[in-house]
Amino acid sequence: LAGMRTRLGCLSHKSDSYNDFTAILPDKPNRALKRLSTEEATRWADSFDVLLSHKYGLAAFRAFLKTEFSEENLEFWLACEDFKKTRSAAKLASKAQRIFEEFIDVQAPREVNIDFQTRELTRRNMQEPSLSCFDQAQGKVHSLMEKDSYPRFLRSKIYTDLLSQTQRRLS
Repeated sequence: LAGMRTRLGCLSHKSDSYNDFTAILPDKPNRALKRLSTEEATRWADSFDVLLSHKYGLAAFRAFLKTEFSEENLEFWLACEDFKKTRSAAKLASKAQRIFEEFIDVQAPREVNIDFQTRELTRRNMQEPSLSCFDQAQGKVHSLMEKDSYPRFLRSKIYTDLLSQTQRRLS
């Protein structure tokens, strides 16, 4: 547990402040924090897609999900985004199979929360994998994260502390 807490960027001892940003911004957190403007971090609250499209927003959201032990939804969404960029027909089937086995299949090691119909449709799509074979499942997971995890992220210590760090720099 102690190792996991350290890896997640532990909360400071006295306050409830999330001030170890190494978990969120692993590549030189201080320089990354200097580059992140309050305006950028504030824009993450505009929409879930704005958050996902920003390098540090995505990293902060991932760190938040790790604290809730629910990062598999984001990892699946990212795997699908990467999968859609597959150019090689030879690699398509094996990549699809790997994603299916890791996230979609019943009892998958990182099983995402989707309904039976979506799981079965995706299973049928696997018979002839295409770049769109995960679209419905990815859409459901995106919707779930947007309705459930995203509002909690915006209220989280990770986000509010990150915002106040960027604002402190200005004063």
